[in-house]
Amino acid sequence: MAQETKQAIIKTFMQLLNEKSFDKITVTDIVSRCGINRNTFYYYYQDIYELLEEIFTSETDKIIKKHQHYDTWEEAFFIAVGFARINKKAIYHIFNSVNRQIVEDYLYKVILKNMTEYVAPIAEEIQADDEDRDALIVFYSSALMYMVILWLQSGMKKNSDEYISRLGFLLDGNIRHSLEKRKMEREQSENN
Repeated sequence: MAQETKQAIIKTFMQLLNEKSFDKITVTDIVSRCGINRNTFYYYYQDIYELLEEIFTSETDKIIKKHQHYDTWEEAFFIAVGFARINKKAIYHIFNSVNRQIVEDYLYKVILKNMTEYVAPIAEEIQADDEDRDALIVFYSSALMYMVILWLQSGMKKNSDEYISRLGFLLDGNIRHSLEKRKMEREQSENN
C-alpha cells in the first residue's frame, strides 16, 4: 500500500508538471488530485523539492544500472534523454524554474554514462590510452549536453530526432578515427 501511495504521488506530480510550471505547483494541488491528505504527502516527502529530487535520482539510477552496448553514439544519446523526451513539457517546466540545476545534473549524468558505454568498447578494441578515451567521453558528453540545453532554451520546438540523426551522420566514425589517430601519434613518438 505504501509503495502504491508513493507512486500515486509521483504520477500526480508528473501530470501536474506536464500542465503547469513547477513554481506554480503546490502540495495542495498534489494531494487534492491524488486523493490523499497533506500528512500522507509529508510522511513520504519533506516538500516538493525532495519529491522532484527523488524522481530524477530514480531515473538516473535506472539508466546508470543498465550496462548496455550501443552501436552508435546517437543510440546512446537517445536512451540518455529518453525520460526528457517522454516528459517534454514537465522537463521544460522544471528547466524554466528555480530547479534548472536538477535537470542539468540528471541529463549530464545519464549522457556521460551512456557515452562511456559507447566509447569504452571502441577504445578497448583500439587499445587507446585511458586519458584519450576519457577526454573524448567528456567532450562528446559536454557537447551533447549543451545541445540539449539549447533545445530546452528554445522551448523544445525543433525536432530533436531529426537534428541528432543529421549530426550522427556528419560525425559518424569520428570517435574511432580520433582514438586511432591519437594512438598512432603516441606510438610514433615512442619509436622516435
